[in-house]
Amino acid sequence: MGKPKYIETPEKMWEYFEAYGTIVKGTPIKIKDWVGKDGDQVERERERPLTMEGFLNFLDLQDIITDATDYFENKENRYANYVRICSRIRRTIKQDQIEGGMAGIYNPSITQRLNGLTEKVETKNDNTHLLTGKVSVNVITSGIPLSSRETDVDA
Repeated sequence: MGKPKYIETPEKMWEYFEAYGTIVKGTPIKIKDWVGKDGDQVERERERPLTMEGFLNFLDLQDIITDATDYFENKENRYANYVRICSRIRRTIKQDQIEGGMAGIYNPSITQRLNGLTEKVETKNDNTHLLTGKVSVNVITSGIPLSSRETDVDA
């Protein structure tokens, strides 16, 4: 029999994820702002997003496991029972980020990049006609300056 797992069951993994989510959503990011004609300082709260890094750090900070990456990668097929719950955790994080980005709660640009949602534009050049031949350039100098001062010439 192999070494016992730090996270005993997939159900326990989900419990840990729910605890992480409760903490994250219960502790918004506080941002200083200044409003009004007198520039009064106020503190605004922004919802904190769920992240995979945040969850892995949560597990470490709670002394559950230092690095849970093997569970999510199913290293050497030792975590096959965890595949479904790890997939659910990833999807839940991705859903939170995408919906938060679409609603303007999180930065939409960063959300797109984190989740591989960049717009792809294909540029295709069908020009198959190539010009060939000899090109010659004649440089003519007149000896007349183009400007009276060097500072008048753009670099």
